[in-house]
Amino acid sequence: MRQIVLDTETTGLEPELGHRIIEIGCVELVNRRATGRHFHRYLNPERDIDEGALAVHGLSRAQLAQEPVFAQVTDELLAFIAGAELVIHNAAFDVAFLDAELARMGGEPPRTVASMCRVLDTLALARSMHPGQRNSLDALCKRYGVDNSRRELHGALLDARILADVFLAMTGGQGALALGEEPAAAAGSTGAGGRVRVPAGLHLTVVAASAQELTAHEEMLALIERSSGGRCVWRHADSQSCEPGPAAHTAVPV
Repeated sequence: MRQIVLDTETTGLEPELGHRIIEIGCVELVNRRATGRHFHRYLNPERDIDEGALAVHGLSRAQLAQEPVFAQVTDELLAFIAGAELVIHNAAFDVAFLDAELARMGGEPPRTVASMCRVLDTLALARSMHPGQRNSLDALCKRYGVDNSRRELHGALLDARILADVFLAMTGGQGALALGEEPAAAAGSTGAGGRVRVPAGLHLTVVAASAQELTAHEEMLALIERSSGGRCVWRHADSQSCEPGPAAHTAVPV
């Protein structure tokens, strides 16, 4: 499955009042793994930037004066996102701006994001998973342990990369273990005995049970064994394990 995590920065909040996109950042995921492909462009909005927006992203009109206008990058952008599912935080905002930019280019009927791509709104997803809680991108980073320390100002490509990590954590987590791997290299993720093969260069902490914890574990198994008339499934599984002793009780947090 091909997904594009997308974010934009703009001159203001209302596309219907003529505000424009000034930055687009996209990150490609295939089968829940980052491919390394991305799309990133700064754009000349041909208008002033609201002070509130400038405080958020730090991009001034003067900085963007030599950048291309949206029409000059449209074909490249649409080729990059075509057929993919777009993953966007607060999708209504970004889609409205993209549709407004496409409408300015004319054509009958006008092109729209919905006519080219499916859209998954991670804000709506987060609200359904965490009702009544803060679900901004920063709040989700904190909740899922995603590093956003470089996010002093908003940036479309940086935010798309952060959102990709958050999205993977929200929807399963383990897909983030191979982030940056080529899909072919990540194929066959389990080895003999069903053990997970850890990607090269990735170090996972192995937390072994203490002697006190092992004793408590054995006492609980003995209690279950007596109460069930000798039908303790865990104890029989332990007896068939090829890893004797305390190693059988280690935990690998993934």
